[in-house]
Amino acid sequence: MADPVTRPRAWRRLPAGIWALGLVSLLMDVSSEMIHALLPVYLVVGLGATALTVGVIEGIAEATAAITKVFSGALSDRIGRRKELAALGYGLAAVTKPVFPLAPSVGWLVAARFVDRVGKGIRGAPRDALVADIAPPELRGAAYGLRQSLDTAGAFIGPLLAIGLMWLFANDFTRVFWVAVVPAFAAVAVLLLVVREPARPEGLRKVRNPLARAELASLGRTYWWVVTVAAVFTLARFSEAFLILRAQSGGLSLMFVPMVLVVLNVAYALSAYPVGALSDGRDRVTLLTLGLLLLVAADLVLALAPGLAWVMGGVVLWGLHMGFTQGLLSALVADSAPAELRGTAFGMFNLVTGVALLAASVIAGGLWEAFGAEWTFLTGAGLALLALVASLRLRGRVAPAAPSREG
Repeated sequence: MADPVTRPRAWRRLPAGIWALGLVSLLMDVSSEMIHALLPVYLVVGLGATALTVGVIEGIAEATAAITKVFSGALSDRIGRRKELAALGYGLAAVTKPVFPLAPSVGWLVAARFVDRVGKGIRGAPRDALVADIAPPELRGAAYGLRQSLDTAGAFIGPLLAIGLMWLFANDFTRVFWVAVVPAFAAVAVLLLVVREPARPEGLRKVRNPLARAELASLGRTYWWVVTVAAVFTLARFSEAFLILRAQSGGLSLMFVPMVLVVLNVAYALSAYPVGALSDGRDRVTLLTLGLLLLVAADLVLALAPGLAWVMGGVVLWGLHMGFTQGLLSALVADSAPAELRGTAFGMFNLVTGVALLAASVIAGGLWEAFGAEWTFLTGAGLALLALVASLRLRGRVAPAAPSREG
């Protein structure tokens, strides 16, 4: 085996298709976040919608995305192809973008958000399975880490562009929304022109009904333990909206509230790839437990922070825990699921964690109203410790591929 020091760095050995999928994620996230950063204000100020309307729109959108992921992942396993479904999902998201500057009423925006989230649901599981299909097994952690880093970079570049363009265009929402159309269609072009889906391996079992009980059972106990750990962990990882509320209560002025998400996503983007690359050829579960400990630390800091500086430190820890966990969980799903059921595996994983995130945010909101911010974050720390205990059951059950012998 080649010495790790003498092997080329993982990012140099990743196939062009992985870089292209990461760029696709970055471009689409830039487009989406430019719009989403302004949409709640635009709905209320520009179109006269109520806060309840905003909440209903977002709730319908996210529930739609979570449910759609299951069926798109299963369909990709049945037909044995991923790229077409990923392209359909990204294409639907792209064609909705011009609706936002053209919409004459709230109803049009509701429809656009619904179709956009359907697109997100369609592309999610096939794209994640496609990463595992393209990447060499010994570089799987690096591949998921890179895609997650680029995706998260779009999540902070988009809002920053929105802020700058609102200043440049004198708060003209429509012109900013038109600019957001460009990266969306660029993302689809990169996917269609650059990404090449590998041929289906000979001898791989064909799956007629991936969602049948027998097929779901064939995913194996290890896979379902990964899903269980992710579900408990997600209960501890409630919506980032509560980080914004905590920063505001800690003294952050309204003008700078968007910087909470910028800081969080910078920490997330900078850590996801290094952690993913570090996990290749090593025990991913150990790194996952470190990520869970970072979440415990973030929750404790946010619960007990005496001032704004401490709150922002907690936000940085929260971003780091995301970088340590999200790509690793995807790699663990790919490591543990049979190749012919990877799409279904990612679809079920996304459904369960999506439902858990919804429940977590409801629980966090109830705790916040009843007992205050301190107990919200302390409860999150307790759930993170529970997830850490559950993760110990994974130790030794799933292992990444050994590093390549090529130097």
